[in-house]
Amino acid sequence: MKYEIKGDNLPVVIVHLNQNESIVSEAGAMSWHTEGINVNTKGRGGLGKMIGRGFSGETMFQNIYTAQSDNQQIAFASSFPGSIVKVDISNGNELIVQKRSFLASSINVNTEIFFQKKLGAGLFGGEGFIMQKLIGEGIAFLEVDGSFHAYTLDANEKMIIDTGYLVAMDSTCSMDIQSAGNLKSMLLGGEGLFNTVIKGPGKIYLQSMPLAKLRSLFYPTNK
Repeated sequence: MKYEIKGDNLPVVIVHLNQNESIVSEAGAMSWHTEGINVNTKGRGGLGKMIGRGFSGETMFQNIYTAQSDNQQIAFASSFPGSIVKVDISNGNELIVQKRSFLASSINVNTEIFFQKKLGAGLFGGEGFIMQKLIGEGIAFLEVDGSFHAYTLDANEKMIIDTGYLVAMDSTCSMDIQSAGNLKSMLLGGEGLFNTVIKGPGKIYLQSMPLAKLRSLFYPTNK
């Protein structure tokens, strides 16, 4: 499977498929494709995983696009100005992703529900109790709000992240929260009460302009 990502800050990933090659996406993610591609809509992984996808903010059903001949193309555009990033998924290299970040993947990559184990991280970390876990073998495309930044954390190394800036992290990383400074900073510093803390080892993926942040600029709560 070959692909190209175009479009600067309004990106689209164009995937090139040969006969019998397939790609999976959430319902409604496809933007255009050539005529030699068939679509099959199904709930992959059984009822449990379908319900899990619904809880994680994704569609319960997914579309599988399969090329009926060589040299076919299918495109998936970002729903928000930002970036599209390709990530590799394999056994031992599973990825935990934020709600609405998953765009498409090769057929051997599956999504399942992931629950935050720590109560505080789920309540105050900004990422929620429920995220998605990408498992299997292949590639996946993630939708990123704003620009994309990746860091590799060593064992026990930490990154402090404001609410909404985390896109994904390796399954070897862990998530917790910490207060955003002292009481004065928490009340007057404008950064909220808590920050998300990601601890390595593993890779983390960050975004520069979360959708919630952009909304707050246009619709401030203190008007």
